[in-house]
Amino acid sequence: MSSRFMDRVLTFMGFEEEPVDEGREQGEHITEESKGLPAKPKKNKGQVVSLHAQRQMRVTVVEPTSFDDVQGIADNLKNRRPVIINLEQAEPGLAKRVVDFVSGATYALDGSMQKVGKGIFLFVPSNVDIENEAVNQDKDKGIFAWMK
Repeated sequence: MSSRFMDRVLTFMGFEEEPVDEGREQGEHITEESKGLPAKPKKNKGQVVSLHAQRQMRVTVVEPTSFDDVQGIADNLKNRRPVIINLEQAEPGLAKRVVDFVSGATYALDGSMQKVGKGIFLFVPSNVDIENEAVNQDKDKGIFAWMK
């Protein structure tokens, strides 16, 4: 009995080949259940993922001409795409409404916003961080200082 146990251990470790049973010679497949043993659960192999693979991110640039364009901007943020909004040519009332609406959508999606230039804003979803190395010179003026 001990030699049979040792044979199984050596076979399990891969040092010996499995003995061929008579049922296997005739093409029959012997399972654990046919031997009276409970079936072993099948192991699912995990998916191999490269750690260095980066998806290319697409940034959307929008120059809204009416308030109807803000839904598309919010949809881009919902789809986790950064959006740059150019409001340099927009009317001051429209620009304020667009920034207010998109700011609310960005807040609801845990995103963030950054004023890039005069009338240009960057809105990003929660999966993107904004790193600003420039000194904020318009700190006291507010984000609508360019409209005056």
